[in-house]
Amino acid sequence: MSLTLQRLPLKIAAAALAFVAMIVLLREIDESGVPVAGEASGTVSEIPLDATTNERIEALLARIAADPADAASRVELGQAYLAKVGEAGDGRFYERAEVAFREALRIAPRDLAATSGLGTLALARHQFDEGLMWGLRAQRINPTIASNYGVLTDAQIELGRYGTAARTLQRWVNLEPGLSSYARVSYFRELHGDLPGALAAMRLAVSASGESSGEFSYLQTLAGDIHFDGGSYATAANAYRSALAVDGGNAAAIAGLAGVEAARGRLDTAIAGYRDALAALPASDYALLIGEIHEMRGNEAAAERAYAQAGALIRRERPNGVDVDAELALFEADHGSPAAAVSLAARAWEVRPSVATADAYAWALHRAGRERAAAAFSAEAMRLGSRDPLFLYRAGMIARASGEAARARLLLGSLLEQSPRFNPLLAPRALAALAAIG
Repeated sequence: MSLTLQRLPLKIAAAALAFVAMIVLLREIDESGVPVAGEASGTVSEIPLDATTNERIEALLARIAADPADAASRVELGQAYLAKVGEAGDGRFYERAEVAFREALRIAPRDLAATSGLGTLALARHQFDEGLMWGLRAQRINPTIASNYGVLTDAQIELGRYGTAARTLQRWVNLEPGLSSYARVSYFRELHGDLPGALAAMRLAVSASGESSGEFSYLQTLAGDIHFDGGSYATAANAYRSALAVDGGNAAAIAGLAGVEAARGRLDTAIAGYRDALAALPASDYALLIGEIHEMRGNEAAAERAYAQAGALIRRERPNGVDVDAELALFEADHGSPAAAVSLAARAWEVRPSVATADAYAWALHRAGRERAAAAFSAEAMRLGSRDPLFLYRAGMIARASGEAARARLLLGSLLEQSPRFNPLLAPRALAALAAIG
């Protein structure tokens, strides 16, 4: 992603590409050691561990050509195509992944990895109901395989079924306490506003990874994000640098460092960093952040170009089957038509009633001038106690517009105490709004 790079918490403004990058990485970890149909049916050529994704795809296609009944290679091919989405930023590989997984199921209808793979694909496309369906189907095939719980947990969280997700996550940790389950525990705690608990779980996840691995780089980036949201900018920068020391092309870590530079007032360096992140992974968030810096500086033409790029990056996922209604609602609310934003958010809420969607819906309603309804959805967005700076900012601004001065003062004051430089454009707006409340 996807999970992101938006970290495992699926921040609503993220591009689907950011989420799939996260999903694919964690699913590759989850599925290590999971048996798939066809593994015992003869000897197959080994693919070098250091093979690129393109080399893996070529080798797997050759295997399938030699043995069309090889379901295992089709599953691996589907996973490779999903990885290709995250690497190349090209959602057209989703369709190829789906064909590969479905062909594997045609050959072996109870293939666990193919079933789970379709669940992963559905999550990457933000089709969370379908992801849950495939996760439950995989669980019925074998309820003892830990990878089943990754799809289930992610789907339940994004569908707003937090109580069920907590139980699923606990069963997963009991079954296999490890990198992937600890990473989800970290996200779940962060979602509920427990930043120290989220960091503690992330440390367990990091300790379960190899220090020279891609997993380590990814998890260090997640830890950096949590530190940044908590206002610990120097600690966040150290985490991002640790991630980049292992994987210099980690777009999320590059963007994380750019965010730290922006927090320090080094805006030219920040823009350059976000451009590097965009070059590594074309995610809409990076373009949006460039636009916000330009807008803060009064460079309207440059800001509009960056915002147009961000909008195009979000919309281009639709033809690939990705549901971007919630993401597009936030974008339209700030940079397009608030009325369109409300329609998009309402549609997203019908199929994806999470706190993140409630946040997007509340902001769309606020921008459309419907403050009473905005306040109701804002309360829904904050019901778990999120400490996400953007959630706090939007909730505080909505409370102020709704005439709830005490609530606005509490939310904006908490935000600025926690992370006073969370965003170069929005932090000054929050400060001005708080001062105006008195």
